[in-house]
Amino acid sequence: MALDLMKERGIPLDKQQFSWADLVRTPISKLNDDAFTRIRVILMNGVENESWIFQHQFARMNRDLRRELAMVRRVEQHQQTLVNWLLPADQSALETTIGYEQVAVEVTATVAQHEPDPYMRQVYEFGLLEDFDHLYRYAALLDRLEGKDPNSILQSYTDVVPGRPTVEQHRHPFDDLRTPYDRKKADPLTKIHATTILAAEQQTRNFYATVGNVYADPVARQVYAEISSIEEQHVTQYESIIDPDETWMEKWLIHEATEVFCYFSCYQQESNPRIKQVWEMLLNYELGHLHFVMELFQKVEKRDPAEILPRTLPTPLDFTSHRDYVRTVLENQVDLRADGPNFVPKDRMPSTSPTFAYNRMVNASGSPTEIVSAGYHWIPGTELIKRAQMLRAHEVGVH
Repeated sequence: MALDLMKERGIPLDKQQFSWADLVRTPISKLNDDAFTRIRVILMNGVENESWIFQHQFARMNRDLRRELAMVRRVEQHQQTLVNWLLPADQSALETTIGYEQVAVEVTATVAQHEPDPYMRQVYEFGLLEDFDHLYRYAALLDRLEGKDPNSILQSYTDVVPGRPTVEQHRHPFDDLRTPYDRKKADPLTKIHATTILAAEQQTRNFYATVGNVYADPVARQVYAEISSIEEQHVTQYESIIDPDETWMEKWLIHEATEVFCYFSCYQQESNPRIKQVWEMLLNYELGHLHFVMELFQKVEKRDPAEILPRTLPTPLDFTSHRDYVRTVLENQVDLRADGPNFVPKDRMPSTSPTFAYNRMVNASGSPTEIVSAGYHWIPGTELIKRAQMLRAHEVGVH
């Protein structure tokens, strides 16, 4: 079913209202809801946060549009609260972290497969293998710190094995900058994809930077510090693929179109009827925002929004397991490294690359992600099951 962005106007901005009860709905179930419902909640929290942050930055740079930005931003704030509060209270910060990394793997995988620009697809596949490794390291931490099986969160949709080792992901800042798309030539889907993944990665960085200090365990604190640093690198990577010459109004249009695109994808595939109603409502709210901004765009830039937006929404996000695709990318690209904006086999990295010195500096006293996952192999039911089986075998004399 196609959604005509020019005809579907959604709910007008002045009709979008929330009470406190509207903002705080019954959360999803950690164990009974499908993992992709949690993935959608975490993703949309990131997309809402990105819009909220962008509109604040815009307001700080523009005197004339502060009232319009304040109106839309207030609704975005309430939408973000509604979405984020759908996560359950019995889900620990580390379990939520596993959910964040599953979002990074599965959503990046669907974006990469639908991306029309070959270079951008390569950028997504490069980042995908790094988040894939983060999932493995956090799975080891969950097993060893809380004695929990990560598959209670992943529900077996996503593999738990090493990717590109986190210890090797620490690059000089110059090696995280990519070549941006051309605002005048890029497919609208390329622009929407870039904003979607940027939003997800930025929220992941913010979440780790917030919860990493709640642990008493020193290794856990260091693991969050190390991976949070990589997520900052990913934010740098994904914001660098966006054309910096886009006007602020162009960027606002793309942000609103991205929110419509993502909510439409969520609405189409949601299995929980109660959450599906939430996605439908917020889709209509975002269509209202989009048309509000389209009218502003015409007024401010004297241009047709159709120069920026597609008439109908492109291929939606595919909320399914991408295990086979990820395994293929892992097999073929795990040894790629970034040399400026390009990707090369690690044995062809220039010996003068500033990344080597940077990597040695941050790993001078060892890598926490290597420490926490030393000897870790995922097995059903956690490592304690394996140890219990070995102890039992020893007791009965079975070797």
